[in-house]
Amino acid sequence: MPLVMLIVVGAAAGYLATRLMRIDTNVVVTVSIGVLGALLGGLVLRFLLTVTGWMAGFVGAVLGAMLLIWAWRTYGPK
Repeated sequence: MPLVMLIVVGAAAGYLATRLMRIDTNVVVTVSIGVLGALLGGLVLRFLLTVTGWMAGFVGAVLGAMLLIWAWRTYGPK
């Protein structure tokens, strides 16, 4: 069940992050960005702020996805 929640939260976070960062991606890339952002942002946010719960995970997922998009734009293929 946690894997399904990770995908669902990651998909929502990826969608929100791609809209906030104004990039067009397909569904697979959007979900991948969200899931990786959820892993990265969720862990960092929980570690730094010691906040628990799904809302902290969602905020961390969006922030992590936005960080991943920034890194992709900065260091990715041009």
